[in-house]
Amino acid sequence: MKILVIEDDPSLRELIAKSLEKERYVAEVADNVRTALFKIEDYDYDCILLDIMLPDGNGFNVLKQLKAMKKQESVIIISAKDSLDDKVEGLELGADDYLAKPFHLAELHARIRSVIRRKQHQGNTEIGLGNVRIIPQTFQVFVGNQELMFGRKEYNILSYFINRPNHLIRKETLAEAVWGDHIDQVDNFDFVYAQMKNIRKKLNDANSTLEIKSIYGFGYKLIVHD
Repeated sequence: MKILVIEDDPSLRELIAKSLEKERYVAEVADNVRTALFKIEDYDYDCILLDIMLPDGNGFNVLKQLKAMKKQESVIIISAKDSLDDKVEGLELGADDYLAKPFHLAELHARIRSVIRRKQHQGNTEIGLGNVRIIPQTFQVFVGNQELMFGRKEYNILSYFINRPNHLIRKETLAEAVWGDHIDQVDNFDFVYAQMKNIRKKLNDANSTLEIKSIYGFGYKLIVHD
């Protein structure tokens, strides 16, 4: 899962980002409205953590732009302004939750899991496709009743595909989603090929009904066999 932290306080921004990385999220940051909108225009996120008071505007402007762009990201407002009017305005503009500062990181993580599960998985605690199940909260993968041991990036890639069955996924899009926007600086995608090889072998050895097919010149597509 990929999360954008929009927060102008550098110490809090760094603290949140590091805590998210420990929870196995891909965390990206922005410290003002302008940078945030550039990132939102160029990349997709599973969740956005949005401060209201920013040096070049306020978070409500970001919410309005998200709505105008028809983006589907979950949004949690994190603000020191714990007023009813701000909560109501934020929720009416499309925010999914509102968390007042100061807050415990454990509560923030729980709120993130909740909004993502509610928006992407209809509240389910596990996701199933074919004979494969993944459990996002514990990062487990099962084929039937057999648990497969997946590394962190392997799990993230499989989760990305399971949430997008039958979609053509470009390798650049996959790499950016799993490794973050700094992936633009790499010279090749050999690390993606290596991870894909491992995932395919593990699924095949377990007789999975899922297959990640290579589409020459484009990328990959996850298909389900009967």
